[in-house]
Amino acid sequence: MHVKICLLVIASLLSVPPAVEERFRFERPLMGTRFIVVVYANDQTVAANAANTAFELAENLNAVVSDYLPDSELASLTSKPIDTPISLSPLLYGLLDHSRRIAEATDGAFDPTLGSLTKLWRETRDHRCLPDPERLRTAQASVGWRHFSLDPTTRTITLHRQNMAFDLGGMAKGYAADLMLGSLASNGITKAMIAAGGDIRLGDPPPGRAGWRVALQTFDLARHDEVVTLSNAAVSTSGDLHQSVEIDGIRYSHILDPHTGLGLTRRIAAIAIADEAKLSDPFATAASVLGPDAGEKLRTFPGLRELKWRTPQDSLTQTLKNTPRNSRSTP
Repeated sequence: MHVKICLLVIASLLSVPPAVEERFRFERPLMGTRFIVVVYANDQTVAANAANTAFELAENLNAVVSDYLPDSELASLTSKPIDTPISLSPLLYGLLDHSRRIAEATDGAFDPTLGSLTKLWRETRDHRCLPDPERLRTAQASVGWRHFSLDPTTRTITLHRQNMAFDLGGMAKGYAADLMLGSLASNGITKAMIAAGGDIRLGDPPPGRAGWRVALQTFDLARHDEVVTLSNAAVSTSGDLHQSVEIDGIRYSHILDPHTGLGLTRRIAAIAIADEAKLSDPFATAASVLGPDAGEKLRTFPGLRELKWRTPQDSLTQTLKNTPRNSRSTP
């Protein structure tokens, strides 16, 4: 009799269905925007703890690379002497090394040394008045991704121009989203989505779905242009939908043209789809600066899957590169 009861208990335990994964959403203000984490997990406490750990990674990154924080490691480089090796933390070295590779690939359309121009343009937007030409020339003199060098052996940076200032705003949020997704995975959560402003990082798809449905929004808050279904990928948009200023009847974007030092005046939005957000984020910015004609040169960069450009009227053009099997577009 005891044997029969034990067998019945064991059989009932073996037949217990697996726990259903639930959807959990978490938000936190970070890097001047709101970061949103959506995960599928079996337990709310586990999900919340994993999300908090991921948020902390992003906060730590911001403390290192923010150009708004005067005591950040990145901001402190401005006061360093030129032609002298400066030791960097592993995190900042990795970011600057990656940013330099993107700058080279885009011929400076994405440039991490725009810090002086960024600061000047923020003043311009606040006062709605174009910068003094002399101040603009002075700021431009400190810009140029070729004017710093990195040594991987000593993990140092050497500046070759006076008053160089860095701005990694066009890449840091994407980099943070990648770190956060990796952190979630290390805590056993792989079905996840991270939204960081205009950057979205996607892990494995939600239960029972082919991927995450992402609405691409470029010019009109009331509608989206297209929906893409993706997993294990990143999507970034770049344009003046949320940030622009009108001066003397001309609309200027918050995205700077490194050649003029002023915001872009051509109304165009770019969308980049890549393996990681540290690629989609800066390439969306570069694609906005270059436009669809010059953007052809970006196609060969490893990990970059697709570029799209939009005008306020319609879809201007589209460039594809190695569209993966787990991606499809829905009009």
